[in-house]
Amino acid sequence: MSRNRLYLILTLALTGGYAWLAWAFYRHSTAPANFSPCIVKNVTGIACPSCGSTRSLVHLLNGHVQQAVLANPIGLLLAVIMVVLPFWLIFDIATGKDTVYKNYRTFEKTIVKKWIAVPLVLLIIINWIWNIQKGI
Repeated sequence: MSRNRLYLILTLALTGGYAWLAWAFYRHSTAPANFSPCIVKNVTGIACPSCGSTRSLVHLLNGHVQQAVLANPIGLLLAVIMVVLPFWLIFDIATGKDTVYKNYRTFEKTIVKKWIAVPLVLLIIINWIWNIQKGI
């Protein structure tokens, strides 16, 4: 993937993420309790590993860190990405550097190593089981 394509995809993903989060934050108090935007849950009835991430981010926006972690710890990772990445992209574009792209390529090469991939997959499975246990 080229640098420009990656930056475009990340920009679109961030824009979509912020739009979704704004909508969720606005609708947080008025959304029905049984509403779920998750396609996996709506089709299978079983929560996916990322179910609760939006609620986690909304809890963070309201200053409720403990509730955010309980909703889904993945939300904390998403929050860090959504705060850091826009500034990092702007820095790269303004300076003509490609540090995001280089780090993405390094991440791509690193994530496929067994000693890293297996624990990450196990963490995702544990989070998935926890989501199912919570009845999300």
